[in-house]
Amino acid sequence: MPQKDVLAAPKKPASPAKIGILALIIVIILVAAFYFVVYRRGVTQADYQAVFLSNGQVYFGKITNKNAKYVVMKDIYYLQLKRPLQEQKPGEPAQQPDLELIKLGGELHGPMDRMEINQKHVLFIENLKDDSKVVTAIMEYKAQAAAPVDTPELEP
Repeated sequence: MPQKDVLAAPKKPASPAKIGILALIIVIILVAAFYFVVYRRGVTQADYQAVFLSNGQVYFGKITNKNAKYVVMKDIYYLQLKRPLQEQKPGEPAQQPDLELIKLGGELHGPMDRMEINQKHVLFIENLKDDSKVVTAIMEYKAQAAAPVDTPELEP
């Protein structure tokens, strides 16, 4: 049998609907990549962070999860004024407030060491350096808490 020469039909140009769907898929992939790289970058569970809230409160701890609605923290600390500030007299140098780092959990209502913070109230988050005063104070607190307590022996 003789072979028939079959002329290949010219390819049809892609329809606008197919081009639109392909463009939409590419845009979704780019947005997802942008979100992952920009929004999630910089927060690691091994580091301590400072979370600054819209009410002026700052919490220090480890962020375990972060999404569009909440920032979840554990191992949480906050600053508290040790003594009230006294009024400053004219001409005197400004006094530095005497702050102490408090571990979350010892308050009257007994909160657990986990906090879900509404993203609407988070102004910004900073990663803390290992040699920062806050991280150093946290490590000192943990070392004291882990140290054995000396109890006097009772004589029979």
